[in-house]
Amino acid sequence: MVLSKEQQTKMWAMLNQTRGQIGLTAYKDYIFGILFYKYLSEKATQWLNGVLRGETWGNVFSKDSSRALDYMKKNLGYCIRPNDFFEDWKKAIDEDRFNIGMMSDTFGHFNQQIALEAKSDFEGIFDGMRFDSADLGANAQARASVMISMIELLSTPEFDLSKGEDTVSDIYEYLVKEFSTVLASDMGQYYTPKEITDVMARILTSGREHKETFSIYDPTVGSGSLLLKTASYMKNLNKRGMIKYFGQEKDATPYRLSRMNLMIHGVEYNDININHADTLESDWPDGVVDGKDSPRMFDAVMANPPYSAHWNNKDREDDPRWREYGVAPKTKADYAFLLHCLYHLEDSGRMAIILPHGVLFRGSAEGKIRKALLEKHQIETIIGFPGKLFLNTSIPVCVLILRKNRMESDVLFVDASKNFEKLKNQNRLRLKDIDKIVDTVVNRKEIEKFSYIASLDEIFENDYNLNIPRYVDTFEEEEPIDIVALSQEMVELNQEISNTEQEFLSMLNQLAITDDSRDIIEATKRIFGEGYDKR
Repeated sequence: MVLSKEQQTKMWAMLNQTRGQIGLTAYKDYIFGILFYKYLSEKATQWLNGVLRGETWGNVFSKDSSRALDYMKKNLGYCIRPNDFFEDWKKAIDEDRFNIGMMSDTFGHFNQQIALEAKSDFEGIFDGMRFDSADLGANAQARASVMISMIELLSTPEFDLSKGEDTVSDIYEYLVKEFSTVLASDMGQYYTPKEITDVMARILTSGREHKETFSIYDPTVGSGSLLLKTASYMKNLNKRGMIKYFGQEKDATPYRLSRMNLMIHGVEYNDININHADTLESDWPDGVVDGKDSPRMFDAVMANPPYSAHWNNKDREDDPRWREYGVAPKTKADYAFLLHCLYHLEDSGRMAIILPHGVLFRGSAEGKIRKALLEKHQIETIIGFPGKLFLNTSIPVCVLILRKNRMESDVLFVDASKNFEKLKNQNRLRLKDIDKIVDTVVNRKEIEKFSYIASLDEIFENDYNLNIPRYVDTFEEEEPIDIVALSQEMVELNQEISNTEQEFLSMLNQLAITDDSRDIIEATKRIFGEGYDKR
């Protein structure tokens, strides 16, 4: 299911009416948290309907609560006690007995009943909701009123999740995008435009769609969209355990959202490995074990890291991620992220990373890193995109595609900066633009004024500068000017102007002389000169 524009508009309008005076920044944590809990409730209800065979969950729980809880945890990774379901909140509202404590108790029970193996997937996932927060209101009654409005909103047909996981994921993705659009400075940094995500995913999976097992990793995971889009092109997407999702995120909000997003898209908790930490400060996954470096490697690595971020680069020369290349400047961590991704890439894998164009030509430490990557033949393709594709920046970005063990040394340059649809405040890649980029990269095509394959010798002659215009000439020559024809046109135009002036002055001479007409004639003389006889 794809939400219609009418559905989207109605959902967002209803949401804004519901939130009252709460700021969107605070509101988003509650709306995403409650929507996700509704999803978990309905998933648990569906599972219970299949295993209880007519018995009620309340009766089973009352007979042996520990055994009942353990059985649900074993199958779902979490457990919901009787009277703690989303529908129980709605029933309490309808019967006028709802209070804010019901929600506090529910999430307290939930956190106590997470399966050990699912701890990292569910732990802290609802921490963005504080039911004693002044953001919700000055007292318990005011806070309960806000929660009631949210629960009732999510109980409307527009937020009906019973039609399947596609519906749930569509609603979730729509809300992430809408909040990111409105709160660009707050959420935009971890929302990657779906068009660039699609380009990266199709390139990373090209030729490997039928691979039985596939591991993917995003060290700046954000909302998880890059992981999900990459996995969507694999033929074994719906086979449990076939695709393993890894990611790391420093900020708490996207760390929660990414896990919600993956599970809402039907990814089983035991296929998810998302860590909450600073990727550059804390290498993960695995890293050094018993004094021996044993990093986990992945079939595909993708990232949209913060651009030119500051980082602590002191005493990093011996870090195995950067040891062979050099350390990125402390004011520009772009290559630190790139080398981290490359370090965790399988020998047969491929990676894609979104970066600002400066990484292609800046010198000093970055120039040395770029030279090392090129001499190891690890940069395969560079794609330049149009500006204004992102929510939180208008700058154009590029995507670098790398592999660890290439025999070829050439680099494919693609200038896709001219191919897009212009919207009111943003630009957007059309499907035909995406298809052209992917086809060019996958088949390594040279297309005039669009792509070019440069040899390492050419790049060496450019002092390892990878600025795309050095290799892809997009200059459009103007048609040559016919000087003779232009001169003749000018002569004819001047003659036409002269004839028109004479006609006008002749008409002016025929005017009767009055004070007003005298003023007109004097003004005309100043414009056209004295070249006529006044009666």
